[in-house]
Amino acid sequence: MINQMQKKILILALHAGELMMKSGAESYRVEDTITRICKACKIPYVEVFATPTGIFLSLDEGSPDSDMHTFIKRIKGSSIDLDKISRINHFSREFTSTDLSIDAGLSILKEISNSKPYPLLLRILGAALVSSFFALIFQGTFKDFFCAFFAGSCSYGLSVLLDKIETNLFIRGFCCCAVATLIALGLFSIGLGVNLNSVIIGSIMIFLPGVALTNAVRDTLAGDMVSGSSKGIEAVIIAVSIASGVGVAIKLWTLMGGAF
Repeated sequence: MINQMQKKILILALHAGELMMKSGAESYRVEDTITRICKACKIPYVEVFATPTGIFLSLDEGSPDSDMHTFIKRIKGSSIDLDKISRINHFSREFTSTDLSIDAGLSILKEISNSKPYPLLLRILGAALVSSFFALIFQGTFKDFFCAFFAGSCSYGLSVLLDKIETNLFIRGFCCCAVATLIALGLFSIGLGVNLNSVIIGSIMIFLPGVALTNAVRDTLAGDMVSGSSKGIEAVIIAVSIASGVGVAIKLWTLMGGAF
């Protein structure tokens, strides 16, 4: 039987793994973090299997008469928060190398979990700048820079709204990229833009599944085929939603008699 102290460390480890998985961490990184925390509690046998939708944790005291205990943590929803991943990585290293207490560790994880993201206006500004500079990279002019700035800020604001009402990733990507394309077409039609392709490409760059694709490759190379495949499929779905949103917006624009 595991004692109360070990139960608390398991709660700590699973909470850390849950936060990392919800923040977009790789599966092998989540497994390594949970294992290190459990080993720090002097639990001799620890097996962790992490997927994007759940964490499975089994432990044993190691004696012939001891019972195996298995814990399951369901993961619902995910986003990209590299700051939380970095902070939990730092916490796990501190927990395993110092005499940090379990209660203090739980307090730290609670603080990380409740930490607020950057202010909305700052995030919108960042998305707009990313869009506008990508428009310049794709041979856009300074007029295209400001068009992409406006289209990117509007589409990102819509993504925040859709995220609050918990729409799925396909609908979110489709709607945001369709809106960005329609705004770009509208600005181009009134003569504010020069290179339409640059504005559209720049506006949708903030929605590309770069982190999902990277994690899919890293998990696959690490031998986590289930996580790698699921994240690869997620990246494909997001890419299809982006292409569909742009294509449908352009088709609607032409059906309404809009000119390029």
